[in-house]
Amino acid sequence: MRTFAPILASLLLAAAGAAPTVVQAANPVGRVTHLSGTLIAKRADGSTKLFSTKSEVQEGDTLSTEQETYARIKFADGGEVVLRPGSQMKVAAYAFDEAKPQSDNIVLNMLKGGLRAVTGLIGKRNRDAVNFATVTATIGIRGTHFGALMCQNDCGGVPTVTGKPPENGLHLDVADGAIVVRNAAGQQVITSGQFGFVQSANTPPVIVPPAQGIQVTMPTSISQNSSSGRGLGKAKEGECAVQ
Repeated sequence: MRTFAPILASLLLAAAGAAPTVVQAANPVGRVTHLSGTLIAKRADGSTKLFSTKSEVQEGDTLSTEQETYARIKFADGGEVVLRPGSQMKVAAYAFDEAKPQSDNIVLNMLKGGLRAVTGLIGKRNRDAVNFATVTATIGIRGTHFGALMCQNDCGGVPTVTGKPPENGLHLDVADGAIVVRNAAGQQVITSGQFGFVQSANTPPVIVPPAQGIQVTMPTSISQNSSSGRGLGKAKEGECAVQ
């Protein structure tokens, strides 16, 4: 028995070493709360998932909405984003610990299409830690509810006062608070009730008259909360709704 004891111990150690490693799933940073169609997420590891209501969003996810699809995501700090049809947004960075404001960091890359956003706790206590990046400019927030629409020869169905498609570039509207839009050519503060436009990364952001502004709004089924109230991005009577 003494002869086999060391051998048995060695075999047990080898078996333990060969046990598969358990990889913990990444912590979710948000969740899909409303969805009207197909929402696809490409994970940081290259895998692809078909999302549904209550699906968990992770840092590094690239979210893509199909045609006719609106998707509303609520993040861990209470902030919310609604993606309109044909949009792509990457959660490039997301760090939130309610007890550690110094670690706050949100970077959302709007790669295509449009969105409407309401900032959460991070935007209230550490506004410089929230940034929305696009190909033409970076949007910083000041406790904000705003809309953004990137036109790249794909906004033919968006209504305008002239009846023509919106000009290519980044269209912005602010419903509450303010945003600071920056690129290599300059920066512009856009406040509640104002509209903005950035033609390219090499032209400065500008404020445009309300009659020329493009406002991103959402269907009631996506914008409305379960309780009474106006909800997120719901169009008022007479507003030019981007749908």
